[in-house]
Amino acid sequence: MRGGRIAVVGGSIAGCAVATAAARAGADEVVVLERTSGRLQDRGVGLCIHNERAAELGASGALPGGIAAHPLEQRRWVVRDDAHGPGGRVIWEQPFPFHSYHWGLLWHGLRESVPQSVVYRQGEAVTGVEETGTAGARVRLAGGSVERYDLVVGADGYRSVVRTALCPDSRPQYAGYVCWRGNFDAALLAGLGSVADSVPEAGTTICFPGGSCVIYRIPGPDGPRVNWVLYGSPPQDGQLRRGDPTSFPPGGLTPALAGHLAALLDREFPPYWARALALTDPADTFVQPIYDMETTRTAAGRLLLAGDAASVVRPHNTSGAAKALQDATALADGWRRCGSFEELLRGYEETRGAAGRELVALARRLGRAQVEQTPAWAGMDGGEMEAWWRGQLGGAPGIGGRAMTP
Repeated sequence: MRGGRIAVVGGSIAGCAVATAAARAGADEVVVLERTSGRLQDRGVGLCIHNERAAELGASGALPGGIAAHPLEQRRWVVRDDAHGPGGRVIWEQPFPFHSYHWGLLWHGLRESVPQSVVYRQGEAVTGVEETGTAGARVRLAGGSVERYDLVVGADGYRSVVRTALCPDSRPQYAGYVCWRGNFDAALLAGLGSVADSVPEAGTTICFPGGSCVIYRIPGPDGPRVNWVLYGSPPQDGQLRRGDPTSFPPGGLTPALAGHLAALLDREFPPYWARALALTDPADTFVQPIYDMETTRTAAGRLLLAGDAASVVRPHNTSGAAKALQDATALADGWRRCGSFEELLRGYEETRGAAGRELVALARRLGRAQVEQTPAWAGMDGGEMEAWWRGQLGGAPGIGGRAMTP
C-alpha cells in the first residue's frame, strides 16, 4: 500500500513513533498535530523497557540507537525491619532484565528520528474528529478550521479526542489509588552514609501495608538520577477529588499533600529509603491518580488508536513505552503487507486490540496484589514471594509486554 495523507494527533512518544513508521512505510504526507506550543512538558520521570522488547524494537527501527539508557539486572523486594538496619530487610531478589530511560531523553531521541518529510505542527489542538466513510476523516482544530485526511491516528494519550470519536463509551476509570512520583540526583545518595544502594544495576521495591514503591536509577541530562514511583491510597481528607481526581504537577503539591507523603515515608519505609526519597526537590515531586481502560476497538473506518489512546494500562506492568513503539511497528508492518486502508485497520485491530486488553488485565492483577490487597510482606520468604508473583502473572511470561506476533 502506498500513498495517503495521514494525521497523527499527539506528538509525544507514541506520536513520534507512529509518524516515523507511517512515513517510512510509504505514506505520501504525514502531519503531526501537537497541542502544546512549546517544548513538551518533561517531568523528568523514568520508564523501563524490557531488554527483549528493546532488541526487537531496535531491529524494527522503532527504537532509535544512541538514546541514553541505564541497565537494570535485579529487583530487590524490601520491608522495614529495624533489626536489619536502616536499609530494611530483603525478602526476595528476582531477575529484572530491563533498561531504564529518562522520558525527556527518550522523547528527544524519537523526535530527532522523525523524517524531515513529516510536518510536525505545534500549538494545534484538535477538538474533534469525524469519519467521512471511504473518503477518510475530518479533523477539527481549536481555531475553527477543518482538515481532511485519509487516516487519522490517535496518539493523544489517555483522554484521547480520537478515541472519543471511535468508541465514545470507552473512558478511563479511576483505580482508587494514586502514585507519587519524583526523581533526584543520584550523587546525593553518597551523603546518606549507607551501603543500602550499593548496586546501581538493582531496582528496589519497598513493600508496606496498602502499597509499594519502586526505586531505580535512570540517566539524566546532567548525570544519573534516582527515579521513584510510590503507589498507595489517596489521603482521606478530601485533598484529592473523589471519583475522578486530577493530578498535582511538579511543584504543585499542597502543604497538606507534602505532609501526607512525609508521614507515610516516616511510618512505613526503612529509614535509609525514607531519607533517600526526602532528597527529592518539591519541584520534582508530584502525584497522579491511577486510571486504566480497555477500548472496545482500536481501529475502524479511517481511525486508529496507538499508545495510551488505545488502552490505558496501570504502570505496574512496565510496558507503556514498549507498547506504544510496538503499536507503531504494527502499523508499519501492516502498511507494507496490506493493499487497502480497510485491510490495514482490520489487521491492526486483530493484533493490537488483543495485546492492549491483555496488558490491562495483567496490570489490574498487579495493582490488586501490590496496592489494593497487599499480603503480609514481612512474614514471606523467597519461595512464598515467587509463588505470589506467579499468581499475579496468571500465566503471562512476565512483565514488560510480550513479543509481537509475526
